[in-house]
Amino acid sequence: MNFIPAQDLCRHDLKSVDPARQVAADEAFLDWAEEQGGPEMLLFWEPVETFVVVGYANRVQKEVNESVCARENIPIFRRCSGGGTVVQMPGILNYSLILRIPSEGPLATITSTNCFIMQKNRAALAVLLDGSPSPALSVQGHTDLCLGSLKVSGNAQRRRRGFLLFHGTFLLHSTLDTIGHLLPMPSLQPEYRAHRNHADFLINLNIPAELVKESLATAWNATLPLPNPPLDRMERLAHSKYTKSEWNLKF
Repeated sequence: MNFIPAQDLCRHDLKSVDPARQVAADEAFLDWAEEQGGPEMLLFWEPVETFVVVGYANRVQKEVNESVCARENIPIFRRCSGGGTVVQMPGILNYSLILRIPSEGPLATITSTNCFIMQKNRAALAVLLDGSPSPALSVQGHTDLCLGSLKVSGNAQRRRRGFLLFHGTFLLHSTLDTIGHLLPMPSLQPEYRAHRNHADFLINLNIPAELVKESLATAWNATLPLPNPPLDRMERLAHSKYTKSEWNLKF
């Protein structure tokens, strides 16, 4: 089923800010869209330092090498969506889609949203690999994008009453050894992972971030600048929630 947004999406590139604000941005922009009734939007941000982000229900002691993070001053944050734990670092591109939830169609349910958005993102990235000898891109598990059998993108979603957040990471030029250094094997694994360690399971796309941004923006009709982005809301949420151990280390 083809999907065309009610209007062109707005695009916003979040400039370099500290990790707490970067993680807070997704929830802040989602809540803002929910309260204002829109607009739909596509956000981008790129980490400039290394930090760990656990999924909402993840247990830090189980999913993170805490002693290593403490020794190396690597901060740990908790995001508002589910999914597994990730390492954020330079060489990774983050995107966030904030879309209206319709009464019917591909975005009406969690499962159909996963399928629809992942296939649309796969097609957008495949355009950049046309003519290359790389293996084909495919969707594996529920929300992983893979190059052959190697993961290049993990994704998650959060739904409000009227709007949803679907966000994820793209491994572009990251230092993959860092992931196995900071994270143990995850407690939950998709079947296709076949118990491979991080180094044998992940791969960089080796595509410039700007090309990935433009391809995704084209695929999602994100042609408009976002008017008056809620940066003050992001600041408040980062200060009141995402800098607090009560939130980040709650499980």
